[in-house]
Amino acid sequence: MTDETARGDESERNGDADAAAGKESTFLVTHVEADSAVLKDVHDGQVHTLSSNPGLDEGDAIEATVAPDPPMEVTYRVVEVAERRSLSMAESEEPPTVHERDLAAETPTGELAREPRAGVGEVHVLTPPDEDTRDAVDDVLADREGTLARAARLGVNRVEIRSEPGVVSVRYLP
Repeated sequence: MTDETARGDESERNGDADAAAGKESTFLVTHVEADSAVLKDVHDGQVHTLSSNPGLDEGDAIEATVAPDPPMEVTYRVVEVAERRSLSMAESEEPPTVHERDLAAETPTGELAREPRAGVGEVHVLTPPDEDTRDAVDDVLADREGTLARAARLGVNRVEIRSEPGVVSVRYLP
């Protein structure tokens, strides 16, 4: 046996050990049933079907470790939950803030501006043509999974959508 072969065998064994130990990440709960749940890793997009539901609700974000169920390793189990938070998303009656309107004024029509919030979160400002503002809001609301995955990745609890003609702000808030 050569040194390269030994190193290759060792890395394969370590990879198996890493898989058995689990995967630690931030997950969005995308679907739940009484006896199972589906998690989406918000960093790499991988989907994990759980063989049981440890009390999760759709729209939860969890910082957790999951591991494959032996022997087939087709489904997963939650090994540990470090943090769990409920995420919400809603359209607000409030108009965009002065700062958000200023960002929109500096952003070409049809483009997106992103800015960190003071503290935690981000503000995304979309600049659709005035007549397409409602469609832009509807698109954000329709992409619930993508929007909540972004919120989970940012470590926030809620998403608020504000709009006025030509400006849509998507606020990722603690």
